[in-house]
Amino acid sequence: QVQLVESGGGLVQAGGSLRLSCAGSGRTFSSYAMGWFRQAPGKEREFVAAIAWSGGRINYGDSVKGRFTISRDNAKNTVYLQMNSLKPEDTAVYYCAAARGDGGSNYSPRGGNEYDYWGRGTQVTVSS
Repeated sequence: QVQLVESGGGLVQAGGSLRLSCAGSGRTFSSYAMGWFRQAPGKEREFVAAIAWSGGRINYGDSVKGRFTISRDNAKNTVYLQMNSLKPEDTAVYYCAAARGDGGSNYSPRGGNEYDYWGRGTQVTVSS
């Protein structure tokens, strides 16, 4: 089992940056693909980014491509989301999630239903 705890959220002005972290427990963290999702009030959960366990494949949602960067440090059991050029529409609760899948080195799923474990989320608010 994997437990995930997000941190790094907060209030930032439009155009600013934040870096989210997601710390995972368990010896098998490095074998999981990791993803970030977000959900704004009244909206459906949205895929943000995903990274394979190897770091060999990365996917981004269209709305964040070119502004956000996902990375991971398996030695620290941590995945990061660097968010630059933030916009008010990026305001949401951000969740990290872990997916075992087929264990392939390029497995980095976009679908939330492919993820096995979820953190509780961290709030990001971008003011205009």
